[in-house]
Amino acid sequence: MSNAHSVAAADAALLHAVEAHDEHHHDDGSKTTLGFWIYLMSDCILFAAVFAAFAVLRGQTAGGPDAKELFSLPYVAGETAFLLVSSFTYGMAMIAAEKQKQSATLRWLGVTLLLGLGFMFMELHEFAELIGEDAGPDRSAFLSSFFTLVGTHGLHVLSGMVWMVTLIAHVLRRGLTHANIVRLTCLSLFWHFLDIVWIGVFTIVYLSGVAA
Repeated sequence: MSNAHSVAAADAALLHAVEAHDEHHHDDGSKTTLGFWIYLMSDCILFAAVFAAFAVLRGQTAGGPDAKELFSLPYVAGETAFLLVSSFTYGMAMIAAEKQKQSATLRWLGVTLLLGLGFMFMELHEFAELIGEDAGPDRSAFLSSFFTLVGTHGLHVLSGMVWMVTLIAHVLRRGLTHANIVRLTCLSLFWHFLDIVWIGVFTIVYLSGVAA
């Protein structure tokens, strides 16, 4: 009996030592978050380049349709609403995650994903309508720059949604571990960044284009 007690005590001491070692060497997430901020800065450069290209080429319609003829502000406002509300719902998911409320976190992530799908559906529908009206990216430099800018943002939203599905699977399997919360935080930065970029797209491409 005393031997079993000694073995159990030794196992407990070993486990405590391993946990202490892991805690000592465990990344608190700051390095990951810093690295992700650096990635976002590189993404800023990418979007700055495509915004600049659009600004230079927006008047080059080659005798074809311009922004006033092509864009519907109410429709784009609907797209914008989907994305902005998704930013709010992701924020609610992060609040739930910090409180270790797994079910609530997953529900808010699911709502965010649905809103993202709604945004992507509207964007693809807009692209299909433009191409159907012979206003595709090969019609003029203006449309080429438009499809490049908006399409680049759309691809980022799509990658964010794939990432979100992956994280939902991680949370379902492992729960709200420290590593998963760090991953959710990085995706939060990415998702809010895309909202900010879209506000720029809405203002520069659609609003100023229709109002010009």
